[in-house]
Amino acid sequence: MTSRPVLLSRLGTTLAAVVLLAACSSEAPTPSTPAGPATSGAAAAPGAAAAAPEITQRERRPGPVVPPTGPAPVEGEHYERIPNGQPFNRGTNKIEVVEAFGYTCPACASFEPVVASWAATAPADVEFTPVPAPFGGFWIPYAKAFYAAEALDVLPQTHEAMFHAFHVERALNHESSDEEIAQYYARFGVDPEEFARTMSSFSVTTKLNRAKSFLQESGVDSTPTMVVNGKYRVIGGRAWDEVINTTEHLIAMERAAAGNAATAPAADPAPVGTDAEATADSES
Repeated sequence: MTSRPVLLSRLGTTLAAVVLLAACSSEAPTPSTPAGPATSGAAAAPGAAAAAPEITQRERRPGPVVPPTGPAPVEGEHYERIPNGQPFNRGTNKIEVVEAFGYTCPACASFEPVVASWAATAPADVEFTPVPAPFGGFWIPYAKAFYAAEALDVLPQTHEAMFHAFHVERALNHESSDEEIAQYYARFGVDPEEFARTMSSFSVTTKLNRAKSFLQESGVDSTPTMVVNGKYRVIGGRAWDEVINTTEHLIAMERAAAGNAATAPAADPAPVGTDAEATADSES
């Protein structure tokens, strides 16, 4: 069992009390009220000397393949089919689950502890891929920050921290520039000038365009949105555990369609005598 980050656990609890489970729409690129303090982004952004948030990284420990619980979701009510849909990462033998998200989205911040905990123990035949939504306006610099952090190998320790920085610390806001966002990443030992350059690099721009194309082709116009194998888009607006449950049913549908319900990869690593190993033995 992986440990739940303390700060993000508190973040989820706080936001759950004040945020309706309504998605953040792509049609609202300018907020009516700023998420951050009234001060400028430059004043709010901490310097390199500031301490990084104490967030424990989640360890990926795949769990066993088990049938989803509850009644099967209804097409048109719980999910929609994506015409001619394709996975974001093609050519793998895994069932892909994409989460379209935005660091500035309150609903995404509320969902993050839930989806991160689920992804950490999802079966080994499931590949979870967060995709930042570059809808326009203030969405863009934060999407660039995600891919810059990935390029500089600091994404695991900064992903959940960014939600905390925006929604709890208020160290960042809708007006923060690339340079101010880069300055926040200095908390994690990153050279802010290098980070800002990476945000504007050709490789990050290419990834941003790829994310935009995928979300448009998948019909994603709000966050958070789950997309399963590029074929199914989970319809939001319900409790987060229902979103996860619908996702698990769609994963099971894809597993059955591929004929690998009994041959899904065993959880790795799985200590001797665990339920994961027992399940793998019974399915072989």
